[in-house]
Amino acid sequence: MLVQQNQSHFDNLRKNFTHLYYRGFSIETKNDHIRVKYHFNLSDKYNFYPQLNIPLKSSSSKILNISFLENLSFQIGMIELISYWKAACPQKVVVDAGYLCDFQIEWWKNVYFKGLGEFFYVNGIETNIHEFLNIEINSSKEYEMEEVEVGNRILIPIGGGKDSAVTLELLKKSGFEIIPFILNPRAASLATAITSGFDQKQIFTIFRTLDPKLLELNKQGFLNGHTPFSALLAFISLLAASLSGSRYIALSNESSANEPTIPGTQINHQYSKSIDFENNFRRYANQYLTQNIEYFSFLRPLNELQIGKLFAAIPDQHPHFKSCNVASKTDSWCCKCPKCLFTWIILSPFMEEEKLVKIFGTNLFDDITLLPVLNQLTGQASEKPFECIGTTDETNMALAMTIKKRYNTKLPALLKHYHQSVEAGKQNDPSFEIILKELNRDNFVPIQFMKILKEAIG
Repeated sequence: MLVQQNQSHFDNLRKNFTHLYYRGFSIETKNDHIRVKYHFNLSDKYNFYPQLNIPLKSSSSKILNISFLENLSFQIGMIELISYWKAACPQKVVVDAGYLCDFQIEWWKNVYFKGLGEFFYVNGIETNIHEFLNIEINSSKEYEMEEVEVGNRILIPIGGGKDSAVTLELLKKSGFEIIPFILNPRAASLATAITSGFDQKQIFTIFRTLDPKLLELNKQGFLNGHTPFSALLAFISLLAASLSGSRYIALSNESSANEPTIPGTQINHQYSKSIDFENNFRRYANQYLTQNIEYFSFLRPLNELQIGKLFAAIPDQHPHFKSCNVASKTDSWCCKCPKCLFTWIILSPFMEEEKLVKIFGTNLFDDITLLPVLNQLTGQASEKPFECIGTTDETNMALAMTIKKRYNTKLPALLKHYHQSVEAGKQNDPSFEIILKELNRDNFVPIQFMKILKEAIG
């Protein structure tokens, strides 16, 4: 049985690699850059040296108090560590780089366990939050919370998809100075900011590099899988906000990120985009880092249909955005994965088919081979895809809205199948207008920015 084989592999790796050490980090500060280099060690056998490289631009950067920079760098190392821990899942993490109190230890264990829920599930690993990891502190070096000088600026992380484009366009109306922030820039993310009116000098960039040794170990049979990237982004965006003097960090995570990927469980591909993580991170940052910067998700009150409608009204962004992870290295759409099909579906009620074809290069509703993916997206399969996608209700609603819009016209193959066999009656669902107007109250959006959202959805 595959699960038993994977569990056995997991157990053998933990037996052979019992410790992961967070040895330390070094910070190099120059007039034009900051470089942070980490040192992790797996059971005295493998050393890893991942890095962060931060170009400093005179127009948007300032030098931080060194003790605060050390604190942030230390915390970033704790979340960076997760990529190296999952290679062998050692029982013990030994932290030599700084001190963590008991509350912090439990906080990090919670982030690791929930953030690796998909990793454990896909790899067939059975464990629990009490047994999967022990964190041992081997340092008395304490880092203090600091006051940080900030101004009326909003740092907006840009990923290159539709969500951050909507956040960027709407918050330009806030009266605050906007700082687009990109971790490891690619064509789509740069184009999002530039199309919105920002030049490259105004874009704050940070470059993160993994140690190539980790990729070598993966090829040798060490474990690999999903990690909570957005948790890493949270800490790194706090560093970017500190360096740019930004009072706010406005993420673009919507309400649907809260839905588990595996129904009836806490396994969520988007855990580090969820309101649970957002709440926990805000508390952690406020207690152990700084109280001067507020982290929140601007789109949390919205559902995917509302975001799709808002994005459809920004035609300048349509040629550039990319959401496909499969083809991310070539900045294109693979047109075969759940993310591509979901993006097509959520935009289809609000954009004409020929415009969507121009974006994707083909008509995804004509591809009947995507039927298994459609079944996953609409809840007909036992699991949702492990992707950053909307809820099954949002997908079904979007399809029903599209069918209603195409009343008395010939339906393409995938849409015809759905209409006949899945949700044929939903095209008359009276709740369309309601779902496009409602706001999710479970959010941390400041009042002045909530007004912008209310005006946007009408």
